Amino acid sequence: MYVADSRGTPAPAVTTEPAVAPGIRPGRRAALAPTVLALGTVSLITDVSSEMVTAVLPLYLVAGLGLSPLGFGLLDGLYNGVSALVRLTGGHLGDRFRRHKLLAGLGYGLSALCKPLLLLAHTLPAIGAVLALDRTGKGLRTAPRDALISLASTPENRGRAFGAHRAMDTAGALIGPVLAFVILRGAADGYDAVFTVSSCVAALGVLVLVLFVPRHAPSAPAAAAGKGDAPAGRPSLRASVHLLRRPALRRISVCALLLGLCTVSDAFVFLLLQRTTGIADRWFALLPLGTAAAFFLLALPLGRLADRTGRRRVFLGGHVALLAAYGLLLTGGGQPALPYAVLLLHGAFYAATDGVLMAAAAGTVPEEQRGAGLALVQTGQALARFLCSLAFGAAWTAWGARPALITAAVLLAVSTAVCARLRPDEETEDDETAPAATATL
Repeated sequence: MYVADSRGTPAPAVTTEPAVAPGIRPGRRAALAPTVLALGTVSLITDVSSEMVTAVLPLYLVAGLGLSPLGFGLLDGLYNGVSALVRLTGGHLGDRFRRHKLLAGLGYGLSALCKPLLLLAHTLPAIGAVLALDRTGKGLRTAPRDALISLASTPENRGRAFGAHRAMDTAGALIGPVLAFVILRGAADGYDAVFTVSSCVAALGVLVLVLFVPRHAPSAPAAAAGKGDAPAGRPSLRASVHLLRRPALRRISVCALLLGLCTVSDAFVFLLLQRTTGIADRWFALLPLGTAAAFFLLALPLGRLADRTGRRRVFLGGHVALLAAYGLLLTGGGQPALPYAVLLLHGAFYAATDGVLMAAAAGTVPEEQRGAGLALVQTGQALARFLCSLAFGAAWTAWGARPALITAAVLLAVSTAVCARLRPDEETEDDETAPAATATL
C-alpha cells in the first residue's frame, strides 16, 4: 500500500490526458491519502470505545435492567435514529464554513463525554438521554468525516478509500468486544468497568483527530481537473436540501431509505442468534466480534470490486447476504455452524453497503456540497432504521420473534427487487471531470 502526501500539492494545469491523482504516476494504483489513513486511525480508536459499550448494552438493558423487547426497541431506535436529526446540520455546516474537521471533532468529543455519564444512568429515561446525546455526536461527525474522505480521494478509487477507512474502523470493532469480554470476566463490577475504560479510549481518539487530521482535505478530483483555484460560494441550507432534485442522488436516497426500513438492527440480530442457538450470556459480548471480523476482512476487497464492477451491484448484493442471514436464523436452528454463517453474512452485508453507498453518493453532488449530499443519504437511511427498530421491537412483543423476522425478511426481499429496478443515472457530477469514474450505485 503506497502512501502519498496530498497536502499542499499544487493543482496541475488542465490537459487533455485522463485525470490522475496528485502525487501518483500514471499507471500506478492511486495512493490512499494521509487524510484517509488518519481518519481511519481515529475511527479505529473511537470504535474500540463505542463497541465496548455496544457489545454489552443489549444484555445490560434486557437482562440487567429487565427491559421488554418493545422497551429495548425504543432505546435501540433512539440510539440509531437520533443522529439522523443532526446529520444534515453537521454536513451543511461543514460545507458552509469549510470546517469539516472542526465539525467532526465536535462530534467525536461529544460522544466521548457521554461514556462516563453511563456510570450515572441506571433508569430508562436517563439511559435514553445519554444515548441520545451520544448519537447527536455521531450525527455531527459522520457526514463531515465522510466528506473529508471523499474529497481526499479520486472518483475511480473512492470505493477503495471508503473500504480502507471502514476496514480500519472495523478493526476497532474487533478489539472493543474483546476488551469488554475480558473486563466483564475479570472485574467485580463489570459494566461500570467497561464504561470507564471506554471513556478513556474515546478521549484518546479525539486527541489523535486534533493532532493528525489536516484541517482541510485537498480535493483530488478538482485538483486533477484544474478546478481547485476558484472556491465556490458558501452553499445555503435551501441549496443543500435541493440536492435531492438531482435524479441520481434522489434514487440513491430512495434505495437507502427503502432497504433501511427492512434492516433489523445489530442488537436484535445478536439477540435472535442467542435465542436460536442457546449461546450462554457470558459469550454474548463476543457476537459482534464475528460481524466485525467479516466486515474487516471484506471491506477493502468489496470496495475495490465496487470500483471495478459497479457500486449498485455490490450494494444490492450486500442486502442479499443480509436476507440469507435472516433465512438462516429462521431455518438453521440446532446447526453448530449457524453462528459462524450468520455472523459472516452479517459482516459481508456491512462490507458491501456501508462505504460503497457513500462512495456512490459522493459522485452525484458537487464538491462544495459534499457533506450535505452525503448527510441527506445518511439521514434517510438512519431514520428508516430507527423506524425499523421500533416496528421490529413492537412486532416481537406482539407476535413473537419468529413472525417478526419473517415479516422483515419478506419486506427486505421485496425492497431489494424494487431497488434493483431503480437504476440511477449513469452520468454523475464527477464523470464530467473524471471519465474513468463510471461506477455508480
